[in-house]
Amino acid sequence: MLFSISVIWANAQHSKAFMEAFKPHLGKYYEGTIVAGGKEGDGFTGERLLMQVISWDEREVKVPFYVGEDKSRTWIFSWSNNRVELKHDHRKPDGTADKVTFYGGTATNEGLPNMQMFPADAETEQLIDYAAYNVWWVTIDAHKFTYNLRRIGSDRLFSVEFDLTKPIVSNFKPWR
Repeated sequence: MLFSISVIWANAQHSKAFMEAFKPHLGKYYEGTIVAGGKEGDGFTGERLLMQVISWDEREVKVPFYVGEDKSRTWIFSWSNNRVELKHDHRKPDGTADKVTFYGGTATNEGLPNMQMFPADAETEQLIDYAAYNVWWVTIDAHKFTYNLRRIGSDRLFSVEFDLTKPIVSNFKPWR
């Protein structure tokens, strides 16, 4: 029994370490590049891509994702019950919630200190039926942050990578 408890504690540290990895980047902006799935007319290709760790505490991290002048997207990572949850907060320019917002999923296990996977949850399926087969995964280490989406059973893949060694100056704030 002692072994089981120590394994659970060690694994819980993986998801906590993932959340901790954002802390050194609090307030900083980073420029991104599409590394998979980009195509002309998708709303991302050809636009300046920025992320910012706008808030951090040990239970919640908010990371706005700016696409050109569009400040509507914020990734929210929440930690509870040794699991990390990813939700996508979408806002209109006046700060009100978009019709499609707070979709995402919860990691099915403690993940790794530098990677978490989020299969679409029931709320996502109700909100966006075709997204029921989405799996998001996020990586973070000392050098880069990646946000990835794969729709199982299709060729849908999107990955954007941010260089965490080169913070940039910006004054963007999300639509709230």
